[in-house]
Amino acid sequence: MSAGRQQHRDPVDAIIDQWAAVRPDLDTKAMEVFGRIYRLSRAMGDRMEKAYAPYGISRGEFDVLATLRRSGEPFTLSPRQLSATLMLTTGGMTGRLDKLERAGLLRRSPDPHDRRGLQVTLTEKGLDVIDQAVGAGLAVQTAALSSLDTEQADQLAWLLRELLAGTQGTEH
Repeated sequence: MSAGRQQHRDPVDAIIDQWAAVRPDLDTKAMEVFGRIYRLSRAMGDRMEKAYAPYGISRGEFDVLATLRRSGEPFTLSPRQLSATLMLTTGGMTGRLDKLERAGLLRRSPDPHDRRGLQVTLTEKGLDVIDQAVGAGLAVQTAALSSLDTEQADQLAWLLRELLAGTQGTEH
């Protein structure tokens, strides 16, 4: 192990060392990768919650507002479209929509093309909140990524895309 790598040891290294001591037959490369991805996800999730808190929204609520914002004018989708995009049950989506509607960040209205359907639309207040929150979240993510140079960040993005593609459809 190089001196540079010694300086950057983390809790995952300690776990790998412990497994090597008691089960040297195990190939723990996957544990090294996914252990770090899991820890990174948790750490960044906590940071993102803090970034969105001043706007009165959670990460899950951010996701709803961001999905509406990304849909473009008139920032309107059906609850079914939102659920599919966010991979949420209709019950989970209803709770988020209720809270966001009470906060005045979106409104639900009848779908003019489907008498049984609803449309969910960002309000002006919701548009303002999501535009500010996305900036705050990106600032947190950019700061976290600043330990890598541009080439390293591009390589990491590519590698993670490849890893994600390789896991699609492989759940057992």
